[in-house]
Amino acid sequence: MAADAPPPSKEQHRLPSTEEFTAVQQSAEFAELRRSYRSFAFPLTVAFIAWYLLYVLLSIYAGDFMGTKLFGNINVALALGLAQFLTTFLIAWWYARHAAAKLDPKADAIKSRMEGGA
Repeated sequence: MAADAPPPSKEQHRLPSTEEFTAVQQSAEFAELRRSYRSFAFPLTVAFIAWYLLYVLLSIYAGDFMGTKLFGNINVALALGLAQFLTTFLIAWWYARHAAAKLDPKADAIKSRMEGGA
C-alpha cells in the first residue's frame, strides 16, 4: 500500500501557549483560512441539502413524475437517487482538491509558525 504523505516526524515540536493560540485565532491569516473554508463549504452544503430535499419532496408529492420510465426498468426516481450518490462523491472529490490547493498550505503555514515559534 503506497502512502502519499511522508511518515510522521520523530522530532519534538514546541507546544504553543494559550496566548499564542488566541493571537493566531485573532490574526488576519487565520481569518483568511476560515473565510476560504466557509466560502466553499457552506454554499455547497446548502446546495446539497436543497438537492436532497428536492428529491425527498418529489418522492412524496410527485409520485407519477418519479415513476416515469426513462428506459427499461429505470425510472426518474432511480436515476435521481443514483445521482444523489454521484453528487456526494463529486462534492467529496471537489472538497479534497479545494483543501489541498487552498486550505492546507495556509493551515500548514500557521502550524509550522506556531510549532517553530517564529
